[in-house]
Amino acid sequence: MDPVTQGVLGASLSQSFARNKKQTAIAGLFGLLSGMAPDLDVFIRSSSDPLLFLEYHRHFTHSLVFIPFGGLLCGTFMYLLLGKRWGVSFLLTCLYCTLGYATHAILDACTSYGTQLFWPFSNIRIAWNSMSIIDPIYTLPIIVGVLIAAIKKRPSIAKIVFAWALIYPCIGVFQHNRAIDAGLALAHARGHEPINIDAKPSFANIVLWKVIYETPEYYYVDAVRVLSDIKKYPGEKIEKLDIARDFFWLDSESQQAKDIERFRWFSSGYIAQDPNNPYRIMDVRYSFVPNEIDSLWGILLSPQAAMDEHVVYSSENVLTARHQDAFFGQLRGE
Repeated sequence: MDPVTQGVLGASLSQSFARNKKQTAIAGLFGLLSGMAPDLDVFIRSSSDPLLFLEYHRHFTHSLVFIPFGGLLCGTFMYLLLGKRWGVSFLLTCLYCTLGYATHAILDACTSYGTQLFWPFSNIRIAWNSMSIIDPIYTLPIIVGVLIAAIKKRPSIAKIVFAWALIYPCIGVFQHNRAIDAGLALAHARGHEPINIDAKPSFANIVLWKVIYETPEYYYVDAVRVLSDIKKYPGEKIEKLDIARDFFWLDSESQQAKDIERFRWFSSGYIAQDPNNPYRIMDVRYSFVPNEIDSLWGILLSPQAAMDEHVVYSSENVLTARHQDAFFGQLRGE
């Protein structure tokens, strides 16, 4: 989720546990900063290994096991910086910070990117696909509520805000299930019995969904608009990646071959050769227009690369007028 949402959600929970009305704003500030802290993992990257940041974003800092440690680290820092000066005890500072920190990973798991909630016991990337990574309908009420709670010094308002923060993802789960059912109907109409099927909310809403399903040879993507009625936008298909066929020249012991498997793990297996670039492997899950295969990111391979040379990370997220027209047209149900 975006940093602003992560911060204000953390603030709402910390404010809900404010010891007294005077500490409502202070608890909110500590929760706000701690709610954003897990994303400091974005600084874990390497100039020689372009996929390292993919592996470590939403990694150990987002694990449920790490919450007490993250809360303690944030609490210690905030106590030395502000808590001691403002007369907030060390234990109370740590409580506010831990509550804020605890909201981060759970909220991220509601999105489609994938979060390693159960590290170090499992490296499975949990993605409940109930919310977009940016959703103003979700975020704006939380911002307003947190500010009012701080100004009015009323923790009860923060509790109402946090209740909203729990209700909205539940609505997203309901929408997700409706999108899955619609996607299955499209698949069955084509005579397919999907091996896997999933639905992901499109940008900034839980109305328009991208449905992806897998058959033995292909990935199919469609768009589904889910309101009182359901409108389907049949989309495109693409052959699943076959390394022996698509990259026959690749040495299976090379670093590039290992990087493909790392990218496959990150992409939950939804990878394919880019039809516009035979040396690019793309993540099929994401595109500006939900019923299109126009990947936002991927990896580039080279036949001339040395055995120990990494792939190149490729991001092609140029939003055009055509993308906008197609997206908003589907969102409006046209």
